[in-house]
Amino acid sequence: MEADLSTPILDRVTVPADMRGLSMAQLRQLADDVRTEMIHAVGQTGGHLGSGLGVVELTVALHYVFETPRDKVIWDVGHQAYPHKIITGRRDRIRTLRQPGGLSGFTKRSESEYDPFGAAHSSTSISAALGFAMANKIAGQPGKAIAVIGDGSMSAGMAYEAMNNAQDAGNRLVVILNDNDMSIAPPVGGLSAYLARLVSSRPFLELRELAKKLSRKLPAPLHSAARKTDEFARGMVMGGTLFEELGFYYVGPIDGHNLEQLIPVLENVRDAAEGPCLIHVVTQKGKGYAPAEAAADKYHGVQKFNVVTGEQVKAVAKAPAYQNVFGETLAKCAETDARIVAITAAMPSGTGVDKFAKAFPDRTFDVGIAEQHAVTFAAGLAAQGMRPFCAIYSTFLQRAYDQVVHDVAIQNLPVRFAIDRAGLVGADGCTHAGTFDITYLASLPNMVVMAASDEAELVHMTYTAVCHDSGPIAFRYPRGNGVGVDLPQVPEKLEIGKGRIVRGPGDKGGKVAILSLGTRLAEALKAADVLEARGLSTTVADLRFAKPLDEDMIRRLSASHEVVVSIEEGAIGGLGAHLLTLASDEGWTDNGLKIRTMRLPDVFQDHDSPDKQYDTAGLNAPHIVETVLKALRWNEAGLIVDPAEGARA
Repeated sequence: MEADLSTPILDRVTVPADMRGLSMAQLRQLADDVRTEMIHAVGQTGGHLGSGLGVVELTVALHYVFETPRDKVIWDVGHQAYPHKIITGRRDRIRTLRQPGGLSGFTKRSESEYDPFGAAHSSTSISAALGFAMANKIAGQPGKAIAVIGDGSMSAGMAYEAMNNAQDAGNRLVVILNDNDMSIAPPVGGLSAYLARLVSSRPFLELRELAKKLSRKLPAPLHSAARKTDEFARGMVMGGTLFEELGFYYVGPIDGHNLEQLIPVLENVRDAAEGPCLIHVVTQKGKGYAPAEAAADKYHGVQKFNVVTGEQVKAVAKAPAYQNVFGETLAKCAETDARIVAITAAMPSGTGVDKFAKAFPDRTFDVGIAEQHAVTFAAGLAAQGMRPFCAIYSTFLQRAYDQVVHDVAIQNLPVRFAIDRAGLVGADGCTHAGTFDITYLASLPNMVVMAASDEAELVHMTYTAVCHDSGPIAFRYPRGNGVGVDLPQVPEKLEIGKGRIVRGPGDKGGKVAILSLGTRLAEALKAADVLEARGLSTTVADLRFAKPLDEDMIRRLSASHEVVVSIEEGAIGGLGAHLLTLASDEGWTDNGLKIRTMRLPDVFQDHDSPDKQYDTAGLNAPHIVETVLKALRWNEAGLIVDPAEGARA
């Protein structure tokens, strides 16, 4: 006898084992409860909304059919895993999503045994799932691995590399292709659902295996014809010949919001004796919440919002977003230069390339989640005389590092890299932080690396990159809004490798020189105010370039100041390492110069507000002051302490 459906089923489901005795009607209510819970939670915290709403029924079905956590469900990217978190013991913390000390916005191994593999970048799920499946096979252990990958993530070559290597995993590997955008499927209805259930059933699979064995005994031409007929017949009805060629048995498409269709197919696949299987599931982003259904792009990632109206709570920006400054500046430059083209890897609005695309759609290329291709494509364009701008988040450019080295830097091709989300990024945490680009780019011969200290500097650097045809050039800028300076009406072409003195005596001499790279400049200026108030004459320089360094300016400041402090929004191995190498090569410290380098700590920082992250990292004004005073050995009385001579004024 079924339970009263007026009582929230979710209240009785803490972990997946609690749902496996539920009826179909109860499972449908559970899905509705999960969807409601997720909408209200994200309304309070912000985060990824549309993608999670689209997989509610799929999440319920997977945990109902498979024996998780023994069977491993691996969510590609992980931003659609909020429903998964709700039914795997984390409902009581779901309103801490992306909050300091709270749940991650992605899957995370340290958070739950139901998160077998952490992910926040796309297209890794099939490779990881294959690893789990093969480990179980080698150890003779039970358990399947299920990768849930979106159609957008299938645009990355890594997914196909994994599938091409998956045959040995046998029926331990299941791939769910979550199709919520691409038009690659015929209409989903009763007939296609029936066929999907039929071809995934044991009788059909056994019959097909028998037919295969019989056909192998036929003469070669007839055997080949029989195999092609089987592929053609199922490919015509459902699509999937490509996946068959990669060694997968294809099932689908099926309605990803219909539990009556999903569950029998998943059960058939779970019990099948065939090799790896791919189930093509069609879903709708934002399903079940009208505002998100109507505008899937705007509700992919959201701020806090009013659940009733869908209106997002957004702070009034006092300055334009950095990515918009870049996109609009590039579009303006392109009005008089037909060689400028823009490339993005599935992030047109996030990088500002959408601004360029509105004006120049024929010169804009969104290559999908394929950063490796984006970089080499840009290299080809540059080799043919174009001026390509490859606009990619710092964290995602990591995926194309070999292409940056081999296809761009070695050939000294003038590809322009617009590196968004440089530095720490707040709620997205360590998986999306732009921590390493200074280090991994400034180590390359031929590469020029710039960092904008504010939105006006970004205008100049974009234009400088347009004009730079002698090799690759990169410029980095942070997530979020600028500092509120006036934008220049006419951009300036910066001299490569030359910084600027922002305040202080410069090479006329002083006590402290602060060498800033990027948007810590504002904090450096605050620190200078404090140091000046203590009687310490302070020069602040905006280096602009991590490579090539303005060695002449640095030499002059080092010769005329007692303490030199560098500060950057990057990991160890970046600006500070290059500064210390220069100092070591030229023996500056032999003359008593005190050099201190400030950078991000050698850890992966958890999600928090950007201000708190930088405070934790020790890169705010008070930390600069403390670094200077320690270098000068000041005590609390304001005296400089010389260990050999004692205190002196």
